[in-house]
Amino acid sequence: MYAIFEDGSRQYRVSEGDHVMVDYRPAEKGTQLVFDRVLLVQTNAGLRIGQPYVTGAQVVGEVVDHPSEKYYIQKFRRRKNYRRYKGHRQHYCEVRIQQIVTPGA
Repeated sequence: MYAIFEDGSRQYRVSEGDHVMVDYRPAEKGTQLVFDRVLLVQTNAGLRIGQPYVTGAQVVGEVVDHPSEKYYIQKFRRRKNYRRYKGHRQHYCEVRIQQIVTPGA
């Protein structure tokens, strides 16, 4: 069983037990998040495709962590004594998918 849900401007394909990095939310660790914009649900009974969303379907997850790794950008021109360093840190929210709720189940 898997589902495709939309969060922000991104789409994620998940199964129960998966870990997903979604956009940052100011939620404590252990807090449950419910994603209700489910685009597709695949179960043993078959495939349900939403128009645009599957009515009654939800993806339930738990906040695991708020990791944020810093990336460094370097510009360099040889022999000109030109060096520029910049850093960027994108904040994410790591979510463990607990349950995929399907309509009629």
